[in-house]
This record gives sequence, structure tokens and C-alpha cells, in this order.
Amino acid sequence: MTLLISNDDGVYAPGLNALYDALKELADVKVVAPERNHSGASNALTLENPLRLQYLDNGFIAVSGTPTDCVHLALNEICITAPKLVVSGINHGANMGDDVLYSGTVAAAMEGRFLGLPAIALSLAGKTHFESAAFYANQLVGKLLASPLSADQVLNVNVPDLPLEEIKGIKITRLGKRHKAELIEKSIDPRGREIFWVGPPGKIAEAGEGTDFHAIENGYVSITPLKIDLTATEQLSDLTNWIEK
Repeated sequence: MTLLISNDDGVYAPGLNALYDALKELADVKVVAPERNHSGASNALTLENPLRLQYLDNGFIAVSGTPTDCVHLALNEICITAPKLVVSGINHGANMGDDVLYSGTVAAAMEGRFLGLPAIALSLAGKTHFESAAFYANQLVGKLLASPLSADQVLNVNVPDLPLEEIKGIKITRLGKRHKAELIEKSIDPRGREIFWVGPPGKIAEAGEGTDFHAIENGYVSITPLKIDLTATEQLSDLTNWIEK
């Protein structure tokens, strides 16, 4: 049995190594990840340039592309045996609320789901206690392999950046919300040309009980099921009436 691992922090990221170590006892693990950091890449595919592979001494494969490229290439070309599951992470920082729309970590998992496989995205709400996230990765992936869920969802998992013994348990959550992003920062490069830095994410706007933000703030692992179908089905009737007026 084979598992496919990818991420968006790059093939040398500590979180990727922690995830590999946590899952290699469960199955044969194939690691295909970007050669550099692609945080915020969302579901981007590289269409204008060829993709190149680099085979590392530890068996990992580095791809000159996005997280989505990595999973797409792995499932269509690299993996001789079809994996049972796609696991993305462990991300260096949380992916909660509106952030999941931009997350390369979540996008890698979604690409696995698009191509017909169960998928899970794992993020640590910080950059310290990867061993805690790795523990929950092992437990959740083991459970998914033993008892698969329905095929229309991706599990988005966020783990508090706490020692394992301080984590209180697991909460099943919905996505919280943020205010709009901070203003773009304009500057001048050394050659006198304008440059722009995208501002940091907006402050949390909705973090009530039941949200992923609330779970992490209170020391719980957050698991949010994400739908692939983005259709606002509850609006179809209203939109039909609107267009016919």
C-alpha cells in the first residue's frame, strides 16, 4: 500500500520530514514536493513552462512547480502503484477560515481528491511542535485507511502548536472568517522601481464556538470537511427567479 505526500513549504521543510516519519510505519510513502516554498499558491497549475524533477538522496522527489503540479504529476506519471491516499503537510502555520482558498497545502490535497483519491491536509498552527501534528497525522491517516470517508470531501486538519500532552482533543469544526487583508505595502527597489508587498491576512472576524479558530485557540485539534463542489446550491432557485425577471 502506498501513500502520496506533498506540501507547499518545499521539499526541505521540517514539517514534510515529520509527516514522512509519522506515516512510513503505516505504508510505503512516496514524497513528491515543490523544490521551493509555494505558500499561497492555491490550486495553480504550471502551464507555460515544463516541469523538472530532482531525485534527492533521501528518496524524495523535488518538482519545479506548485503543490498542485506535484500531486498531478505524481498521480499521472511518477507513481507506478496508485496511492491509497494523498496527504499534504505538515504546513508551517495554520490554514483556517478564508485562508484555505489560498493555501497550497489544501490545494495539494484537493488535487488528490480531484483525481479520485481520499485526501487530507495537515497544518501546525505555528512552527515548533511538529511532533504533535505528526502524532495526529499518524492517527488520522491510520483511521482513514481502515475506515474511508465519502469521496466528496477533503479533511482540513489544524493542530495547536502545543506539546502533545497539552492538546485537549479533537473538534469537528466549520471554517471561521477573517476581515479583508491588510493594505498592500508599496516600496522602491534599489534601482528606483516601484515594488509591492501583499499585506498580511486580515484579523479574525468570526471565531465563535464551532469554528476552526475557536478550536485552535482553546487547545483542540480542528478537523473541517471541505467540499469540492463550490456550487451555491441554496441560491439556484433565487438566481433562476432573478434572471427571469
